[in-house]
Amino acid sequence: MTSTPVARPDEVRRHNRTTLLRLLHVSGPSTRATLAAELGLNRSTIKTLVDGLAEAGVVEERVPRPGRGAGRPSLLVLPQPHAAVVLAVDLQVEHVAIALVGLGGQILGRNSWNLRGRMRAADEVITHVLESTAMLAGDLGVEPVAAGVSVPGVVRRADGYVHEAPNLRWTDVALGERLGGVLRIPILVGNDAELGAVAEHLRGAARGSSDAVYISADVGVGGGVIAEGSSLRGGAGYVGEVGHMVVRPGGRACYCGSSGCWETEVGEAALCRALGLPEDTPRGAIVVELRALGRDPSAAASRLAEFVEWLTLGLVNVVNLLGPQLVVLGDLLTVLPEEIVRSVAADVRRRSLVSRAVGGTRIVSSALGADVKLLGAAEVAFESALDRV
Repeated sequence: MTSTPVARPDEVRRHNRTTLLRLLHVSGPSTRATLAAELGLNRSTIKTLVDGLAEAGVVEERVPRPGRGAGRPSLLVLPQPHAAVVLAVDLQVEHVAIALVGLGGQILGRNSWNLRGRMRAADEVITHVLESTAMLAGDLGVEPVAAGVSVPGVVRRADGYVHEAPNLRWTDVALGERLGGVLRIPILVGNDAELGAVAEHLRGAARGSSDAVYISADVGVGGGVIAEGSSLRGGAGYVGEVGHMVVRPGGRACYCGSSGCWETEVGEAALCRALGLPEDTPRGAIVVELRALGRDPSAAASRLAEFVEWLTLGLVNVVNLLGPQLVVLGDLLTVLPEEIVRSVAADVRRRSLVSRAVGGTRIVSSALGADVKLLGAAEVAFESALDRV
């Protein structure tokens, strides 16, 4: 007969402390009573944990603003942003953004720059990220304890190895190792759509949904999957390349070596073709055109008809395969006219067997806008940071 291992008291305390911190980090200020109810712990345990965190400067207790209720208000426990700061990096095809993010998800400071020509090379990007991080941390007087990096490519989560980021023209870049070797902190590198899904699940449109898919349509198309409340990563961390579903056999050639991939029909170039714009039209001009089109629903339906059909077809496949409660549209898809999004959602529900079975998958636009992948990068960094605060 084998005995079941028993956790030591110090392990239990650390687990409870980390769980409480995570709840405050994601959900924001809470009373001790709420924390006890949410965590299933007794009030004396919560008091011990909160008192210890307050003494360490990680949380602060404060009287809430006066309300209409009678009686003495309960103190709120607030996470202190500077108690734990992480670095978030969002690498995009034409742009890089970095931010230092404090406990509770507050962006303390940020910087960004455009990528052109040789500035897109991996060595140049890494050097600029390191230099910009040092300057930003110095200006704010903080030191990050972990870093998260969003990359538009195929990334091995175990060590941050970028197998391929084709639109950056990167192949076999040991990004996690190179950044970690200089910063000397844990580095977590993830596919941009995966981190977008994490952010939407914790802080955006998918909050409260245990099963959701985030679809990122930029130069390329990617997907991030939340399954039963956790990020679905697949073997070695490679998952979510929904842009390379073949939806149009014999269609346009794709850089991946196939043809008729979904991203050739709903990526940025395809959207430009649908709008009658050159495929190299700047992003800002595409957004302006879409917003103008949104003021004329009939014109939008006519000009975007073929684009919408391919978008719908791909979403039907995604919903039938993964069965999410919710699909969140990100990047350029957030600028589609509202009438178009509602039409696509209704058509997916009608055409998808799985959507009908789960009561109708909802399709909505991202709630986090341009910061979605930056916030996702911060959240995966906090995964490793909270148990060391």
